[in-house]
Amino acid sequence: MMKELKCPKCGSTFAVDEADYAMLLNQVKNSEFETELARRIHELEQTQQARLAAEKQAEQARLQTEQLQRDQAFKEQLLLKDQALQSAQAQLQQAEQQKQLAVAQVRQRATEEYMKKDQELATLRAQAAEQMKALQDQVAYYKDMKLRLSTKMVGETLEQHCATEFARIRPLFPNAYFEKDNDVVEGTKGDFVFRDSSEDGVEYISIMFEMKNENDETATKHKNEDFIAKLDADRKKKNCEYAVLVSMLEPESELYNGGIVDMSHRFEKMYVIRPQFFVPLITLLCQTSRKSLEAKRELALVKAQQIDVTNFEDKLVAFKEGFGRNVRLANERFQDAIDEIDKTIAHLTKVRENLIKSGDNLNAADKKLQEVTVKRLTYGNPTMKAKFDELTK
Repeated sequence: MMKELKCPKCGSTFAVDEADYAMLLNQVKNSEFETELARRIHELEQTQQARLAAEKQAEQARLQTEQLQRDQAFKEQLLLKDQALQSAQAQLQQAEQQKQLAVAQVRQRATEEYMKKDQELATLRAQAAEQMKALQDQVAYYKDMKLRLSTKMVGETLEQHCATEFARIRPLFPNAYFEKDNDVVEGTKGDFVFRDSSEDGVEYISIMFEMKNENDETATKHKNEDFIAKLDADRKKKNCEYAVLVSMLEPESELYNGGIVDMSHRFEKMYVIRPQFFVPLITLLCQTSRKSLEAKRELALVKAQQIDVTNFEDKLVAFKEGFGRNVRLANERFQDAIDEIDKTIAHLTKVRENLIKSGDNLNAADKKLQEVTVKRLTYGNPTMKAKFDELTK
């Protein structure tokens, strides 16, 4: 079977058999397929190249974004660490200042307390020294007086002493009578009689005095008990209300050296005193008689004053012991405060060292980050190395 074919160039028609027609048709198809295939391959290659270029650009943008994020996060961490370090340093500096202030305050308080106690102790010592000196002077006076006088003269000198002491206070008792008892009744008499009256002449108090002293070299030593019975009898004979024995006997007795000794349990309204209590007792008994309601209070006041003088040395010793104890306690508390401050400093110092080490680690990390390169990142990773090489090209 014949087929007609028309030439596209000259327009002539020619006939070919079926075999030739099939061969020509096959050639035309192969040529068009190759052309189309080449075109499609070319398009695919262009598409692939465009896709690879887009992927490379996207990967590069992603890597840049991640790098920027890492850089920002690292900078924020560095900023936080730096702020923490600055805060710790500020706390450490504040703690050091507080320690110095606390130590200064403790030292100031301890110094002030010590100076105050020292001043008080100095005042007490000065007062004690003055009182001790006065007592020593008085004892020395009587001892010297005893050494220079006979037994009779010693007694007369004590009487003279009392007369002189009363003369000093006579302006306080303008209506008083104080004279030697020269009226012998039933073979006895006292040494002095004291009487005082109110403005209208009414007698409100009367005292019989007996003065007893003896020389230290006297062989036979007397006691106060040897004279109080006779004194009580003389008081009654002369119609006196009170009886007072002014005595230097028994000089070592704590009882008589303690102050005014009330002997009323033996004889009514009887007192034994040392010479230094002569004036105070007259004053006290006069005030008692004037104001009977105040008797107990006034007597207790005088006794309390004398007890204070007697026990002054014991109180001074107790004060010294108490002061020493307070100083020890103050030193212990001061040392405890110092130990606590040292512990706080040690703790803050350790925190500071840890923060410094953390800062060193951050600096090392920052150094490593600065040393990061594409070459180091792609070392041992051929795939990434190839991609970065392509990007570089």
